[in-house]
Amino acid sequence: MSETDAYDVSAENLKKLADKLVQLLRVRTLPIGMKLFEDADEMLRIPGIRTPTASFKFTTCQLVTQARMAGFTLGIVHDNVRPNSNCGGIIGLNVPSEDYLSGAQMDGVWFVDKATAKRHQDEMVRVTPGRYSGLCAAPLRSGRLDPPDIVLFYGTPAQTILFVNGLQWKRYRRYDMTITGESACSDSWGRALQTRETSISIPCYAERRYGGVADDEMLLAMPPDEFARGIEGLEALSRNGLRYPIPPYGAHMDPALGMARSYPSGKSAAGEPAATTGSASTR
Repeated sequence: MSETDAYDVSAENLKKLADKLVQLLRVRTLPIGMKLFEDADEMLRIPGIRTPTASFKFTTCQLVTQARMAGFTLGIVHDNVRPNSNCGGIIGLNVPSEDYLSGAQMDGVWFVDKATAKRHQDEMVRVTPGRYSGLCAAPLRSGRLDPPDIVLFYGTPAQTILFVNGLQWKRYRRYDMTITGESACSDSWGRALQTRETSISIPCYAERRYGGVADDEMLLAMPPDEFARGIEGLEALSRNGLRYPIPPYGAHMDPALGMARSYPSGKSAAGEPAATTGSASTR
């Protein structure tokens, strides 16, 4: 499939791709989808959808965790998150209050002064407000978002780099991370929902404290077609022996034999990497 070919991003195919992701990378929690809704009533008609208890105010990262760990299909509106906060602001459900935007919320705690805290707010990526009134998060295995706006999953650094290698299999592109610092949801689902680009992030303190993100977890968020592209590439890499978990070769071993397979200088007539002999490769 070329760069311009279309991928099947139907809910049914995304279910199959989610299963393949688990098989290929052994991720610990469920890959999920997110979809924004202009009409919250339309969102609430999704079969099996849950909504938070009215008196509870969650952070968005807590809601994401409920979807990826408990397997819930959750529909939220602004009233389900902290009022006029960045939790709702990142996903376009509200404009954060001046208390947030001015930097006052983080002055002297996360940043040395209010001016520095305000620069942090100014550079955060948020979905443009005013259009959407609801957001649903659901495991891909449920098939309830057809299709989601974005797909996201958590992985270790090793799982993350292999998925990026999969994205680059047929279409090389450099993938850059952004690091907002605290409020890293801006780097992940916020950036992916706003730009519809693959976004790689290091979850922040709040995601780890309130959302239960593990120390070794990173987050990838992307449009569904990029998810399909990544799985296609992962399968190809797996056929070439580049699989997860990555078996350590050993820091005291001559790497020549392993490098001959992973970095071949050419291919045999049968299309297999050519065997090499002699001294170790310098690559």
